[in-house]
Amino acid sequence: MERLILALVALLPESFFSLCYGLKPIIIDGQKLNSKVRLLCDIDRKTATPVRDTPVETTRANMERLAGALAGKKPRLKAIRDIEIPADFGPIAARLYKPTDDPSLPVLVYYHGGGYIRGSLYSHDGLCARLAKYGGFAVLSVDYRLAPENRFPAAVDDAIAAFDWTVQQGADYGLDPAKVAVGGDSSGGCLAAAVAQQAKLRGGAMPFFQMLLYPSLDAHLTAKSYQLFEDGFFLTYDRIRDYRDLYLNNASERDDYRASPLLNPDLAGLPPALIITAGFDPLRDEAESYGKALQAAGVGVGTVRFPSMVHGFMSMTALLPHAEKAVHQAADALRHVFTGE
Repeated sequence: MERLILALVALLPESFFSLCYGLKPIIIDGQKLNSKVRLLCDIDRKTATPVRDTPVETTRANMERLAGALAGKKPRLKAIRDIEIPADFGPIAARLYKPTDDPSLPVLVYYHGGGYIRGSLYSHDGLCARLAKYGGFAVLSVDYRLAPENRFPAAVDDAIAAFDWTVQQGADYGLDPAKVAVGGDSSGGCLAAAVAQQAKLRGGAMPFFQMLLYPSLDAHLTAKSYQLFEDGFFLTYDRIRDYRDLYLNNASERDDYRASPLLNPDLAGLPPALIITAGFDPLRDEAESYGKALQAAGVGVGTVRFPSMVHGFMSMTALLPHAEKAVHQAADALRHVFTGE
């Protein structure tokens, strides 16, 4: 039934939903919420249960169930291969997407979103395939350990291990070790930013680029956008707080730069970045603040806001033309950086 409803929503134009809502658009902070997105938010508001009151297995299953329907049919690639990345704390599952059989493809190491407690190779299968197809580069999707079974900094440790492995062993899989970017959405965007910052601290290989899609960057949750979009816009303040509290061991870890990359005062020398935000997203302001901080530190950065969208919209390509546009824009940006064109 969910898939049938979503299929119907996908077929109907936004103008139809604008008519359904009459003359009462939602306008906040000078932005008008997309009417099709508004319907999804209404459905979510009526059906969602609080994270703290829901078994984590159910939360994960709900995300997996909707992921394929929201993303739609993924593009065909030259090869998609599941692999295991060896690490001191156990093997990390990963999925490698290759658009061509080029023997030395640049690669994006990608960390999925899901609030650190959910998400998987499957939930972001469509998004990763699209990035690879549209950008002409490989994508390595990383299935890092999830909380609350594995709390902070387990996800960060996995993210770093996956990046290091790609630099050191990627050539064996047809990847260019000199062109390894990092990226992710939401909590995965935080992991990508943390990997870049930790690489600088360690003095080893640096990511070629950072692709941060509506990233979570400050565990204190104090930005103005948390108040503006506290409830009713797909991702709520309560959910973010519950995700954080299931991930971190204690309140003091909110100050750790690996959990709150925005708090790091020393951003000079980090790789260039693309930051994409959604207008009706509680995480909007901290992501855009990070873009300003990177720019002030002399780092090349582009920040793009999709003002009518909500958190997670780039995974909704089956429903939203804006999502397809954003994925193309992200893929094109990284392709230009990789090729220098």
